[in-house]
Amino acid sequence: MTALHVRDHGGDGPPLLLLHGAGRSSADWADAAPHLARGHRVLAVDLPGHGRSAPASPWDFATVCADLDDTLAATGGAGAGEVVVAGHSLGGMVAAEYAATRPERVAAVVNLDGFGWGRPDQYVGLAEEEVARRLAEIGAMSRASAGARMPAGYVTGQVAYSVGLGVPEARAEAACRASARELPDGGWQLLPERPGAVEMLDAMDGLDVFALFRRVRCPLLLVRAQDRVGPTPGLEWLEDLLDAYGQGLGRDLGELAARRPNVTVESVAATHAMLLQAPERVAGLVGDFIDRTAARR
Repeated sequence: MTALHVRDHGGDGPPLLLLHGAGRSSADWADAAPHLARGHRVLAVDLPGHGRSAPASPWDFATVCADLDDTLAATGGAGAGEVVVAGHSLGGMVAAEYAATRPERVAAVVNLDGFGWGRPDQYVGLAEEEVARRLAEIGAMSRASAGARMPAGYVTGQVAYSVGLGVPEARAEAACRASARELPDGGWQLLPERPGAVEMLDAMDGLDVFALFRRVRCPLLLVRAQDRVGPTPGLEWLEDLLDAYGQGLGRDLGELAARRPNVTVESVAATHAMLLQAPERVAGLVGDFIDRTAARR
């Protein structure tokens, strides 16, 4: 049995599981979670290898979903069709996978900007060969830094970046410190550590999220971030890539919602860092969706 580390935010009723993004932790939900403890027991979970949870071996979606089963059992369990799962980024993918593979258990699922990099044919106006080359470059950069050890100034730099996005300094620092492990020399170990981090990236890259969304039978809310951060020095081509993907993603999400009555698509005025930038806004979207789905049951 592998129960994951949980931050219990209280509340009465069936469980609402909150899942974070890759390289993050349950602390990202700290300011949104208290707004959701109405009619649910709110449990923010550290995914395997993140925060204070033990690593998974291997790191794949089937193993993570089994760990969520064990976590629910350790925290009191739930009846059939009672659990709601909401996840950000990677957590949104895990939430959808959990709902798709356990339809008898999950009442509703929320995916907050967890769409990955998509398929080359989703990039409107760009040649698929060029997109595939750029995505391979992004994948190589991600794997080069996966599970790295960072210098003592790592947290300071990350906090400054988050403050530049409008995140309060104290919130940014608490979330950053919870997502990495401080080393005796003052440096920082990124989590998950390298073997699990590479397996996690492979699992994410191997997931066809639209095929996954079509497998979900319960009410499914898909939320897009409206805003983007500014250009990245040295990666100016990334802006055009994201513009092209944004167009294709919007088109495909609209078509999915038109064809599947259980799917709702919304957007939030924030960047991908929405849990830290706009926790009340995100909690409002999630809470309203849960209330609507409960009213229909």
